[in-house]
Amino acid sequence: MADKDSKKVSEPEKPTSNLPKGKVLDSYTVKTSGDIEVKVTILKTKEEFVPIYHTEMTQISKNTELIIEKIRQELIREVNIGMVDITDPKRASYTEEKFSDAAKKLIQKSFPDADARTISFLTAFLLQKSLGLGVLETLRGDPRLEEIAVNSATEPIWVYHRSHGWLKTNIKVDTETQTKHFASMIGRKVGRQITVLEPMMDANLSSGERFNSTLMPISNFGNTITLRKFAAKPWTITDFISSGTISLRASALIWQGMQYELSMIVVGGTASGKTSLLNVISNFFPPNQRIISIEDTRELRLPKFLHWVPMSTRFPNNEGRGEVSMLDLLVNSLRMRPDRIIVGEIRRKAEAEVLFEAIHTGHSVYATFHANDASEAITRLTNPPIDIPKHMLPAVSMLLVQHRNRRTGARRVFQLAEILPDATPNILMQLDVQSDKLLEKNESQSYIKTLELFTGITKDEMEKQLQEKEKVLKWLVAKGINTVDEVGKIVAEYYNDKEPLLKRIG
Repeated sequence: MADKDSKKVSEPEKPTSNLPKGKVLDSYTVKTSGDIEVKVTILKTKEEFVPIYHTEMTQISKNTELIIEKIRQELIREVNIGMVDITDPKRASYTEEKFSDAAKKLIQKSFPDADARTISFLTAFLLQKSLGLGVLETLRGDPRLEEIAVNSATEPIWVYHRSHGWLKTNIKVDTETQTKHFASMIGRKVGRQITVLEPMMDANLSSGERFNSTLMPISNFGNTITLRKFAAKPWTITDFISSGTISLRASALIWQGMQYELSMIVVGGTASGKTSLLNVISNFFPPNQRIISIEDTRELRLPKFLHWVPMSTRFPNNEGRGEVSMLDLLVNSLRMRPDRIIVGEIRRKAEAEVLFEAIHTGHSVYATFHANDASEAITRLTNPPIDIPKHMLPAVSMLLVQHRNRRTGARRVFQLAEILPDATPNILMQLDVQSDKLLEKNESQSYIKTLELFTGITKDEMEKQLQEKEKVLKWLVAKGINTVDEVGKIVAEYYNDKEPLLKRIG
């Protein structure tokens, strides 16, 4: 088959654009694995109610892609590599090398006049289709995407874009069988399986992505895949202030509380950016304390120099054994002499009980929790199924509410609230949606008093420290210092010897 094609095509054809007519909203180029370039155009057309996420490979035509598919089928017949080779991380490089050698030979037969660079590119493309997630790899390479959703083989793949929200792509999975194959391949890599008897699967990939799949007839229209991607560069407090997500004053107030080890819970709805905010405030941890983080999927990124032990849960194996739950890790963390405990998400009563017990035994705890505002968070925490006694709730000094505007997609800190002794919220700062500003609402009745009680500093000294922190944060924004390690070093410098720092920033 390869020899037959080589008589027709001496080298790969140049691609021609098939961009539909419409208003272009955005356009850029991304590189997927193997340096394969993909042109992304986001446009609004008359035929669709949502914008289209249109992708085109800048180095390969449709005809060439068809020839590559024939080569792939021949490659599968010629190269006998077992599933163990594909899913075993220790043999991954060997598998790739074996495929690569055979692929190059077949490509050279089909395109005898192609230069070395073209052959290398086509080999990478072929490997991506054979050993990767096929059409999904194109989308995985775009750092601007948060979610990739396959709903069925009969409709286009959907993506959630950081700037444009949900978009419909020009990409489809060929068959329901292919969707199931992708899910099965991911499952084998993480020691899980998806079958008719077990038609749902959650998996955390080594790349940090979260993978979910369902099979028909559980999902009525077809087999599904939902892949949640995480940003390559974590958000920092600098990014949040620069983008208007949080104000300088609110940032300084949070920093003040974290410096003096007050516990906080980040509250928000689905995809509101709770974990991002938790990561951002983690920039404020001092360097001389032990931090234990507990997550289902590793999302948090703290400065490298911190005394940090990240821990992750584990799903049970196919026999239902070997599970390590959030509760298991939380109980174990108390035996590790932590100064700070970070919990990815509170979901169940047992987790909440241990978390609040940790606070009452002198640990500083930071966690995320699903609720839309401070009042709803307290209602959910103090009623079934979580049902925490109200008298325990004031151990959490502050609730930070993160919000995503469903209309614009903008993420903002919506409320900063303290919890009063009677377990009611007092809103210190509230987002004014019209002006898009976080404004002071009520005087503190508990948060500032707690700081005064346990630190011995006066209100005037407190205000001076808050102004110092605002000054440092403003300088970080002005200088564009926005990586986790860089921000962490400035915060550590403030803790260790702030006078030279304050003098340097002017």
